[in-house]
Amino acid sequence: MGGGDKPLLRLDGRTLLERVVERLGPQCGAGLALSANGDTARFSGFPGPVLPDPLPDQPGPLAGILAGLEHAAGHGMARVVSVSGDAPFLPEDLVARLCAAGPESGIALAASGARRHFTIALWPTILRDDLRDYLGRGERRVGAFIDRHGAAVASWPVEPVDPFLNVNTPEDLAAAEDAARSEAAGLEIGPSAGA
Repeated sequence: MGGGDKPLLRLDGRTLLERVVERLGPQCGAGLALSANGDTARFSGFPGPVLPDPLPDQPGPLAGILAGLEHAAGHGMARVVSVSGDAPFLPEDLVARLCAAGPESGIALAASGARRHFTIALWPTILRDDLRDYLGRGERRVGAFIDRHGAAVASWPVEPVDPFLNVNTPEDLAAAEDAARSEAAGLEIGPSAGA
């Protein structure tokens, strides 16, 4: 997608990040934080702190999750939900369904169709030390870390559009544009379904 920040791509006049904030913000009473490295000024409109990776060498998505877990634990929170910054159709019941999916001390993943979304999940902050150790050993695979702890799963349908569609290619952006137009026209996008 040109090497820039995908969450800052525009979809129907608004950035993907603005759409994520619009859908996730009302579900997160403690507020939102954004995992991003580099100059934070590019996210000046974001309504919360921008957290850099707590480890050197940008070790991937788990470093961003670790940043969120450590930030949340420092504010007395027991759990953190993580989402992709390029997923503009997140379900409005995402957090509630993830919380209901499993015990407070465990990980809960979102799924759509037959696909589990490892970075769209609810994480207990008690895992932060184990995650820091895991990354410190050079491990990077999100799925392998989740497999160490097990995870409950909450599922959503993929019709009329996958609520976890993330924009990775120009074709994905075009599909998201079509879905956004349908949504703006009042068609239902990403209905809830039983887990």
